Amino acid sequence: MDETEPDESDVFSQEFWDQRYAGSERVWSGRPNQRLVELAAGLTPGTALDVGCGEGADVVWLAQQGWRVTGADISVVALERAEAHAAEAGVADRTSWVHADLVAGAALPGDQDLVTAMFVHVPEAEFDRVYTAIGAAVRPGGHLLVAAHHPDERDTDLRNPQLGHLLFGPERVTRVLRSGWTIDVAEARTRAVGGAHGHGHGHGQDHGHGHGSAVATDTVVLARREPA
Repeated sequence: MDETEPDESDVFSQEFWDQRYAGSERVWSGRPNQRLVELAAGLTPGTALDVGCGEGADVVWLAQQGWRVTGADISVVALERAEAHAAEAGVADRTSWVHADLVAGAALPGDQDLVTAMFVHVPEAEFDRVYTAIGAAVRPGGHLLVAAHHPDERDTDLRNPQLGHLLFGPERVTRVLRSGWTIDVAEARTRAVGGAHGHGHGHGQDHGHGHGSAVATDTVVLARREPA
């Protein structure tokens, strides 16, 4: 697998992500994101959409909690792998998959009880449009859960410095939501990761790579869309 640090000219393309997934048997850890487990565990299961689902660990975990989950991703290679992982976990009947390039304007399935976007970083010029679309997929009364790499990580060696401008704080998300939402959580949370030189600026799960240990800072937002 080519470990050359990507730049913004290619990191948002399907070709980039298909090649990245095809170049390794497993890109991510296979464990659900910590922030998902922390904040979704107390929600009543219903329908869910995981945006940027990668290899499907979050989709599988949600399905195991009783949700009916759709995973969406730009990479068809990732979606094929995620579908296989769901079958291996025995939750194929509770999961479905959608190929969606949000930066290119692809539509998302709506009317969801929960929409999750774990480490979905997009070009600044497209941020408002993409996160408005992600929020619009939540039904009235449903929840939106966002986790992302916080700008504090620009001062570490966890991220590709060429993409540091794509990191964002919780206020960036809450500004997009504006009216019609109740914000339950909007904060930065730290966590230990397994090493430096992590990736995840495009989409999908991030659990750290490399050797040694480091402290990552996550942007975390949990919001409830107010009933109509």
